[in-house]
Amino acid sequence: MRTIARDVSWLLYLTIAFHSNVVVAQESASKFKPPADVSFRTATIISEGTRMAAELFSPKAAGDAKLPTIVMAHGWGGTAAQLRADAVKFAQAGYLVVTFDYRGWGASDARVILTSPAPAERPGGKFTAEVAEIREVVDPIDQTTDLANAVSWVYGEPQCDKEKIGLWGSSYSGGHVVYVAARDPRVRATVSQVSAFDSRWVALDPASREQTFAEAAGRTHGKLGYPPPGKREVGNLRGAPLREKLMQYAPVEDAARASHCAMLFVLAEKEELFDNKDHGQKAYDRATGPKKLIIVPGITHYGIYLQARPQAQQHAIAWFDEHLKQAKD
Repeated sequence: MRTIARDVSWLLYLTIAFHSNVVVAQESASKFKPPADVSFRTATIISEGTRMAAELFSPKAAGDAKLPTIVMAHGWGGTAAQLRADAVKFAQAGYLVVTFDYRGWGASDARVILTSPAPAERPGGKFTAEVAEIREVVDPIDQTTDLANAVSWVYGEPQCDKEKIGLWGSSYSGGHVVYVAARDPRVRATVSQVSAFDSRWVALDPASREQTFAEAAGRTHGKLGYPPPGKREVGNLRGAPLREKLMQYAPVEDAARASHCAMLFVLAEKEELFDNKDHGQKAYDRATGPKKLIIVPGITHYGIYLQARPQAQQHAIAWFDEHLKQAKD
């Protein structure tokens, strides 16, 4: 069994994943200027009836030709704008690339809830109501639903090669891509870098378990609302977790369910914030399809976003080239 100290380290991991000092600064899509050889446009993805803001990158020389496709997912407290540097590299390598903000994050709309009971009379199933939006909460069940819906959306894009769809995730979203791949046969390859794969720490010890259960009870009784946007409950990372949802989320258990999918795991040799043996290494061991484990020498967790970022990009491109570009139609 993992020690409490190790779970504290895992919490510390979440405080720096995609932190602002290791990722590019956010910039509105209207001001973003891609390199001359990359086409860029924005789009709207509908997830569970809510608008998500998406950005698309592709090699300009490809024109309207169908392309192998990569859907990228941002991590805890991040936004799609922080993925542009990687998305550009993947587009230059010959891919259609889609990034998006989860519901309630970045430029996307949020889920809304009624602030009072619905009226008794609802002609045609419609009524006017006051609502409150839910923004910047970390709900891995909602986020993986959004990622799955992004896959469905890109499947309908004319430029997407429907037989060659891959997912990329880093930090918290590195587990998301495995979770979705295990449930969607359209996903042919994934890349997970420096990722944690088990959120059940919220119910591991008696104190954590009681907090998780108490928050769930409070929310279901209407006595506890959703955390406000901007709340920093886990270290200095933006976005408070819904602990009752984290309790249900352990993509390490899903790795064995995706034999159709080629999985790459990129770990930091000197990962100091959680034990790779309980996360990336365990997910790799359990994967049943084509798989590869890369341990980047000499770096700690931060290194994947700093000195090892170009290396990580090349590892991802090589993996997608092998399992998407070279895959048989």
